[in-house]
Amino acid sequence: AALSKQTTTRFNNKKLNKNAEKGESNENNENNENNENNENNENNENNNLINRPTNEELLNLAQQLNLNISDDQLSTYQILVNEQLKAYDILAKLEENIPKLKYDRPTNISFPKGKENVCNGWACKFELKGAKNGKLLGKTIALKDNISIANVPLLNGCKLLENYVPNVDATIVTRLLDEGAIIIGKAHCENLCFSGASHTNDFSVVYNPHNINCTSGGSSSGSAALVAAKEVDIAIGGDQGGSIRIPSSWCGTYGMKPTFGLVPYTGIIGIEHSIDHVGPITNNVSDNALLLEVIAGYDGLDSRQQNLPQTFDYTSKLKIGIESLRFGIVKESFANNSNLESYEQTFTKVRNAAQIFSQLGAQVKEISIPMHSIGTAIWGPVTSEGFYEQLLLDLAGTGHRDLYLTSLHDHFNGWKSKADQLSPTVKIVALASAFIRKNHGMHFYAKAQNLIRLLRAAYDEAFKEVDILIMPTTPFVATQIADINAPMTEKYEKALNMVVNTAPFDATGHPAISIPCGLIDKLPVGLMLIGKYFDEATIYQASFAFEQFKDWKQL
Repeated sequence: AALSKQTTTRFNNKKLNKNAEKGESNENNENNENNENNENNENNENNNLINRPTNEELLNLAQQLNLNISDDQLSTYQILVNEQLKAYDILAKLEENIPKLKYDRPTNISFPKGKENVCNGWACKFELKGAKNGKLLGKTIALKDNISIANVPLLNGCKLLENYVPNVDATIVTRLLDEGAIIIGKAHCENLCFSGASHTNDFSVVYNPHNINCTSGGSSSGSAALVAAKEVDIAIGGDQGGSIRIPSSWCGTYGMKPTFGLVPYTGIIGIEHSIDHVGPITNNVSDNALLLEVIAGYDGLDSRQQNLPQTFDYTSKLKIGIESLRFGIVKESFANNSNLESYEQTFTKVRNAAQIFSQLGAQVKEISIPMHSIGTAIWGPVTSEGFYEQLLLDLAGTGHRDLYLTSLHDHFNGWKSKADQLSPTVKIVALASAFIRKNHGMHFYAKAQNLIRLLRAAYDEAFKEVDILIMPTTPFVATQIADINAPMTEKYEKALNMVVNTAPFDATGHPAISIPCGLIDKLPVGLMLIGKYFDEATIYQASFAFEQFKDWKQL
């Protein structure tokens, strides 16, 4: 039913296209031009595809904007507002400018339940094949369920998107299919992707494959869980605060957040334009590097993509060795802000793992980056207020020369009437951001964006003396999933209490990977390697050397 149901829009598209084909004029006829004062009281079915505001609507809008319109000014405002709306009549008749679909659509979509849904990781399953050759030939892939595939439902973990079906493929979908991959389903993610744990999805809690009582991490919760459970060869996740690296840390997978803009975000629901990242989650370094080679590069539809490298060769450099590399263990990333016992256990595992690079011939030393301690505080306002702004604009945002998903924005329009369906985390973030905007305007968002340049500079300064930074991905291992009846305080804390080391690099855009480096009580520990802008090759070089040294489960 969801597949056959068309997204509701304000306009009858068939009628509009038919009118456009006939070349019917959208300009008002002479009678309407001579009676513009009455336009707002008529349907003008022959010419105006956009309804005109009534007197009452204009006055209400003026009141909301704190504008005073006198009675003798009202008719003039009506005339001029209606004149402004003529462009929208033309726009409504034009066809969408969206990429054409390259491959056949899947017809066998299913929604696994119970034992058929391993770790509750699947949002839906299907089979979508592309080219008959390529770098990814035969490899099965799961996509995070904020990524558009035409004719396949997209939920983004939120009931407000129930029955939404995109009409475009994300750029990375086409690139995967071009290289012979087989997309076999969409993986559950957190409610509008705003959680680092796996309990906020409206349709299913996602379990950790190492312990079903524990969180898989989020917001790419299903992507990491399905890879770790060997349900799929590789997966794609998104990352705005750590959402590739956190679930990779807790599920024992390899999760790369590439340099900002390296992989096009086209056709993917984001949180805040300046921190949106998308990247691979795999069970080994080779697959991760290969997948990034496939999806990296300009697509001409994403303004995040600036000054990219000319080539993307990561796999050929894996076996070079690391004798010439310099590693810096960042002192500030080991701060213990909790009484959780696994903090110190995690820190010990990571410090011991870092010495493996020394055994492999690299230089390893401790360094200090004091500004890292406030990195999350700088990231927070940009993320929260940017997300709030996007929420108000029906998940669209403005000011970017990107591909906009008009069908998504139409579907999400009117969300305020159902706002109680949002997760507690999203509600808290929205309320806090609304308060800041009301009392301080854009001041703190703007200030945080300005400070991000200093934060990036602080890391770049460290890269003058080392090639790679080392940190714990998360300061502790996976905790128990928040119960559905748990207090709101617990749900909120467990959604965001692990981003201290991951979030700053979403703000600065540096590439970072989480690799597994041991177990604590049978739960994986993640080691994070951070590199210079567009130096994913060196990160993979180091990750591969570490992976080949010893089975991480034995460390």
